[in-house]
Amino acid sequence: MAIITLTTDFGEKDHFAGAVKGTIYSEMDDVRIVDISHSISPFHITEASYIIKNAYRCFPKGSIHIIGIDSELTPENKHVTILLDDHYFICANNGILSLIASEIKPEKIVEINIHNTVETNFPVLDVFVRVACHIARGGTLEVIGKTIESIKYLKEIEPYINSEKNQIVGHVLYIDNYGNVVTNITRKIFENVGKGRKFKITARTAKFSNIYTTYSDAIDFKQDKDKREEDGKKLAIFNSAGYIELAIYKSNPSTVGSASTLFGLELRDTVTIKFE
Repeated sequence: MAIITLTTDFGEKDHFAGAVKGTIYSEMDDVRIVDISHSISPFHITEASYIIKNAYRCFPKGSIHIIGIDSELTPENKHVTILLDDHYFICANNGILSLIASEIKPEKIVEINIHNTVETNFPVLDVFVRVACHIARGGTLEVIGKTIESIKYLKEIEPYINSEKNQIVGHVLYIDNYGNVVTNITRKIFENVGKGRKFKITARTAKFSNIYTTYSDAIDFKQDKDKREEDGKKLAIFNSAGYIELAIYKSNPSTVGSASTLFGLELRDTVTIKFE
């Protein structure tokens, strides 16, 4: 049974996500639909890229991923289908797969060209669903598009490393449900540049000189509970996706605040690492 995933900025209030699912089931009933997220910030390509990158790997090879972010067809925003890491991605060619394609070369890319047979102002439903069902039935990509050599890349996703190799300048890539701040600086980049040197991370007024592997590593559990620094402790970790994340231990954005609110950090804000 084919698996089709959905990642959109549709939200939960409107009919859009439900209409897409209904159309898929009308096309073929022997399919499994999985919602990755419908809560992407509107038109936020880098946020969607981060979520897609960290979700798709958990699905079986051959899964089909519909991405409905900034998907209106324009002369500068063509629709593509990509076979990448043995997964199919259907989306607009707006840089949304930059995070994945910067590490793994696409096996095949086609620019979708079935639009002349479809009259639509809802391309995710009328175009992306048709392409996904075609693939799910075993159809080839060449039937729905023409082969192209490359997709759009977003340079802003990559952090800057100075010529002296003693500083990395990154930015806030994503803020999660807990208000934790994910930077675009990966563990690999940090270790390649740092080479074991002491360092200081600066993000506005917040500063860090250690990076932990898990949140609880930052807590000294040998101390009595009433003496240890715990709730509200600020920390930096390498998160499960391999990125440097700034957090508050057991934070609650709706009560005590979160890393984002307490550090005053928003998407695209600068995060700097200086090495000795």
